[in-house]
Amino acid sequence: MGSDFDLADAFQRLTSSASEFDIPNERDVTRGEAEQLLEDAVEAVAESSDSIADPQIFDLYCSLLKHSEVVPGTVMNKLLDSISSGLAVQLDSARKDIQNEDQHVYRTHKAPLEMYAFLLQWFVQAAEKVKDEADPSTPVPKARRGRGAKAGASRAPARSKKNEAWSWVDHVAPTLGLIARLLNQLNTQRLWTTNTEREAFINCITRPAYQIAESETFMKSVEIRTNFFKVICRAIKNHNHASTAQILLMQRLQYHEHLAEPIAECLTILAKEYDYTQLSDEILREISQKEFTAQDTKAPRIYGRLLTKFAEDSPRALLKQLSLLLTQLESDAYPMRNAVIESMGFIIFDLAAALDAGTAEDPHQFEKQIKGIYDFLLSRMLDSSSYVRTKVLAVLTRLAEIKRKFPKQRLKVTREAVGALQDKTPTVRKNAIILLVALLRTHPYYMVDGGGLSFDVFNEGYTKLKKELDEIESRAQQRVMEATNEEEEGEGETTQKKKKKKRSQADMDVDDDEQEDDEEADQDTDEDTDEDTSMDVDEEGQPAESSKSNKLKPRKSQINLEAFDDDEAIRKLTSAETEKLRLQKKYFADGLEFIRQMEGAIEVLEQMLGSKNKAEVLEAMEFFKIAHEYQLSSAEGGIRKMLHLIWNKDNNATSEDGKELKGVRARLLECYRELYFDARLDLPAKEQVNRIAKNMIQLTFDATLADLTSLEEMMRTMMEDDRVHQDVINKLWHIFSAEKLIPKYQRRGAIIILGMLALAKRSVLTDKVDVMLKVGLGALGKADLTLARYTCVALQRLAGSTKKVKGTIPQTNRIDMESPIFRKMRNFIERPCRSKEWFGLAEQAINTIYALGQQPDALCSDIIKTMTVRVFTSKKQADVPTRDPDAMDEDGISSESPSAQHGQDKGDAFELAQLLFVVGHVAIKQIAYLEVVERELKKQKDAEKAADLSNNGPQPANKDGEELDQVAGNAEDEIGDKIADVREHEMLDQDALLGVYGPMLVNICGSPQKFKNPTLRAAATLSLSKFLCVSSAFCEQHHHLLFKILDTSKNAAIRSNIVIALGDVAVSFSSIIDENSNELYKGLSDRDPIVKKNTLMVLTHLILNGMIKVKGQLGEMAKCVKDEDERIADLAKLFFEQLSTKDNAIYNNLPDIISHLSTGEHAVDEEAFHLTLKFIFGFIEKEKQAENIVEKLCQRFRLTDDPRQWRDIAFCLSLLPYKSEKSVKKIVEGLPFYRDKLYEEGVFARFQEILVKARLAKSKNDIGAELKEFEEILEEARRQGQDDQALEKRAKGKKAQAKKRKNTRRAPTKPEPERSDSEEE
Repeated sequence: MGSDFDLADAFQRLTSSASEFDIPNERDVTRGEAEQLLEDAVEAVAESSDSIADPQIFDLYCSLLKHSEVVPGTVMNKLLDSISSGLAVQLDSARKDIQNEDQHVYRTHKAPLEMYAFLLQWFVQAAEKVKDEADPSTPVPKARRGRGAKAGASRAPARSKKNEAWSWVDHVAPTLGLIARLLNQLNTQRLWTTNTEREAFINCITRPAYQIAESETFMKSVEIRTNFFKVICRAIKNHNHASTAQILLMQRLQYHEHLAEPIAECLTILAKEYDYTQLSDEILREISQKEFTAQDTKAPRIYGRLLTKFAEDSPRALLKQLSLLLTQLESDAYPMRNAVIESMGFIIFDLAAALDAGTAEDPHQFEKQIKGIYDFLLSRMLDSSSYVRTKVLAVLTRLAEIKRKFPKQRLKVTREAVGALQDKTPTVRKNAIILLVALLRTHPYYMVDGGGLSFDVFNEGYTKLKKELDEIESRAQQRVMEATNEEEEGEGETTQKKKKKKRSQADMDVDDDEQEDDEEADQDTDEDTDEDTSMDVDEEGQPAESSKSNKLKPRKSQINLEAFDDDEAIRKLTSAETEKLRLQKKYFADGLEFIRQMEGAIEVLEQMLGSKNKAEVLEAMEFFKIAHEYQLSSAEGGIRKMLHLIWNKDNNATSEDGKELKGVRARLLECYRELYFDARLDLPAKEQVNRIAKNMIQLTFDATLADLTSLEEMMRTMMEDDRVHQDVINKLWHIFSAEKLIPKYQRRGAIIILGMLALAKRSVLTDKVDVMLKVGLGALGKADLTLARYTCVALQRLAGSTKKVKGTIPQTNRIDMESPIFRKMRNFIERPCRSKEWFGLAEQAINTIYALGQQPDALCSDIIKTMTVRVFTSKKQADVPTRDPDAMDEDGISSESPSAQHGQDKGDAFELAQLLFVVGHVAIKQIAYLEVVERELKKQKDAEKAADLSNNGPQPANKDGEELDQVAGNAEDEIGDKIADVREHEMLDQDALLGVYGPMLVNICGSPQKFKNPTLRAAATLSLSKFLCVSSAFCEQHHHLLFKILDTSKNAAIRSNIVIALGDVAVSFSSIIDENSNELYKGLSDRDPIVKKNTLMVLTHLILNGMIKVKGQLGEMAKCVKDEDERIADLAKLFFEQLSTKDNAIYNNLPDIISHLSTGEHAVDEEAFHLTLKFIFGFIEKEKQAENIVEKLCQRFRLTDDPRQWRDIAFCLSLLPYKSEKSVKKIVEGLPFYRDKLYEEGVFARFQEILVKARLAKSKNDIGAELKEFEEILEEARRQGQDDQALEKRAKGKKAQAKKRKNTRRAPTKPEPERSDSEEE
């Protein structure tokens, strides 16, 4: 059959349908008989590999393969060994015969090789259908005797393992290895003389490799993948298989995504090891010509992976085809754009590496290509897809690590990264921050200030160099001008000498030629200079002194500078040192520009610290940490704002993109430890302690109350974790108690930090009380009231932890009233002082007394009495205390005696303000103290009960026991009632000390014309607010006065204090404030932003905690969503976000919000209405709520005739999602309510938007026909409404004309004898 076998025909029939392949001598194959059938054929092939040409044997092999699903694995194993061994022997024989060049002999190998190739291809196709079974040994065929060869010389080794399970994967690599050996050793041109026959054989023998490659499992094996590469590469290199390989590879690539990287590797090996680049070029061209739509996902992703892998392995080969691939940057499929962008990154890496290694063939061309690719990358930052913008930033981040910096391109990259911080996509913003961090870490300006990026250092260096260069250029310019004038004078003299005229003319001809050459050289120099100094900027970022150089350049082009070689000024201008100065100036200019760009990003990054995206926050924190390390001056603000993240509850690590992300709080503590607290290896121990203590103190400089609160929490946490060494604490005490004069801020900072650390460990302060009293409350404290105030705060920590734990009573340590602490407190409160700092000190001193004292009320009573006597004792003008020279900022208004200001006043207004402040604060602290007393009494009661139980033994759980519990509960209630009665009736009773001052406060606050001193009025108002928190009767009687002051006071500080105080009053007596909540909402319309912000915060607290009921006033809160002040807008948004978590809170109040903003005196313009309602409707997510809102809003149409309200209602309807059929049904059913309003363009446009949403919604039933009918009804109603409006307009016009004609006819009948001409006109 050897001569009759047609490989091309058989191969085609096999690939069409193996099950229908026609076999002339087909045998019936059963599972039991398969091995017996194969036995004789195997023996024959083993005896001679040429036996395969026997039709019976070949057809038997074909029959077994055709019915491979019933053939046992052992038989298949034996069959594969037989085919492989026969093919190997046939290959060796053919190779030897070809070497002997006996054409008659080696042509006989053609048919057996084709048959073995065919069988091998069929076997690979059928191998996956075979079951696993034991694998017996298989005899190896004997080699046929070639010419001059010994028998059996090329016997193939037996590949048999007894009792081993059949597994095709174990035989894949050897099979591919055999095919690769055949393609490497066989000279197919000698055996197959026609191209058609040769191609048929190569296609058949290589087809198993392509089939094996379709399995992702197989291609994960390094051995299989390597042999696959050998088969493809050798077929292409030795047997002209390139065009077929391109078709087959591209076909399989479309369906098998895992082949992208192996094919790219294969192309790389083909180019590098086999020196064949044509196939990769053709495949790249084919990919560049493909077109993809935005809906294509798989194909662009596969081709993109191939491009990326090939660019990584062979960037220079991809560069040759880059011009063609750039067309894919305009592809609708973003994966292709991503692939081209990533490929560009690998190309830049390769070109830059060649430049660094000095292996670039043309360095100038390489740099030009790199700059061009950078421009392409940066242009893709405008891509519409966020995935592409993210990929660009990721590639640029990797490029920042290359050794060669390309300063001009880095500045462009920095500018784009800063711009990307404003992107709407969190992933883009996150990658932009990562890029900025990479640019900071790898910046090329390390030659200045040890790598720091201080603006002042760079600006100083730039200014110095600029000044030096200006002087050099100025001197050279002056010298050139002098020489030019001398030359002109010399030329004037020579014109008077006729004999020398010809000679002079000849000389000038020569000079002109030289001058032209010099001009060309100068122009080239100027072009280079322009290119090099394009980044030169002066202090304000403007081009550096181009005017002077422009003045100089024309002179240089007209004068041959070589003639001035002996002139020092000209020689210095063109010297190497001056050129070095120019380069240094450019270096500093680029550095300044880089610093400006980085600092320009900091404001945006500070806002991103509050982002909801965790990864974004973490990257922003990393940026500020790195920026601070590189000494960027603006980074300090970001480091401070980071501090507030200590309150973030997210402390758990999460995973994103395969990376582990730390919690925000944990990362914050880590950043601060690395920046301020971790030891540095290059410093000795003593300097380490000094550095850490200094850093801790500096954190308190210029810190706001919010900063100090967050810093306190961080210090407490670090102290609990034993992160603060005892040596650092000792150093802080040393700074605080230093006898030498040190800046006030250092001593203040030391006691602030010590007080914070004492929150975690009280022992920090217990042994240093005398030091605090001596320093903080001694002479230094008197000179610095702020230091004294912070010392009082630290002393309060002696009471122990004030952190409340649910279900427990906080333990406090009380001190005897004879302690020197209280004497110091009293002295500081009673000490005459006219500084406003006194009020803060007095507040903390009273807090300290109540925190530590066993009987604080007795001491405070004495203080109040003493101050009262001082205030109301008449004194002469000379007795008025003079200004304390050590006092802080004095209240200039109240420094004069009231008797000098107002003849009716009998005392000092400032001293009275101090008294009232103390009275008010004692009242509020007394309330807190009564709560402590109540807890202590209940605690003692519980202890007595526990003692009784232990003495009487365990009581049975019966009715008597329940009665005992009830009696104990009644006793606790009695204690609570007693304390409440003291607060309600005794504290402000007319016989009580505080009760004396109630009428006084009411009188002062209610008589603004009489008591005009602003400090007195502020103190009185604040104290009155505190008094309202004491007694409900006093509050009921006088709360209207507080609301009146809120409404009429012109002092924003007083209004702000009242708003905050009303929040406290609402906590104590919510019903009273709830009845007058409208007055509190007026603060949201206050002209002062601080008052408005405080009102919003108070209302947020009261509403969210259920202390006041919402009665339709949420519209005022909603207005704040779009407030001009960003802080107020953010607070309002936060309020609604929190409110949305409560059951139906926004849904229930939504109608009132819409009415409030759309109609009446509180209505806002349409644009503000749209923005506000769009935000609020975002919280309506339940379908049932949306359905009810549709019904309610539709009914509103019939209640108003105002077109503005129609548009507002329609806009609100358009904001709903319409995800359910019921919502659509409701809007259709409501047609009668708004049918006659559709002629209004704004209303009709909104209903068109509703139709679009309804069509996009997924519905169980097809409602397309109903929506089509609804749309037609809307159109008809709109046309009818427009016609009715036109008719009504015409009717009104005709009516007006008729009335006018009627009046005209009646006019002559009226007697008007006395009308003047002017009246007629």
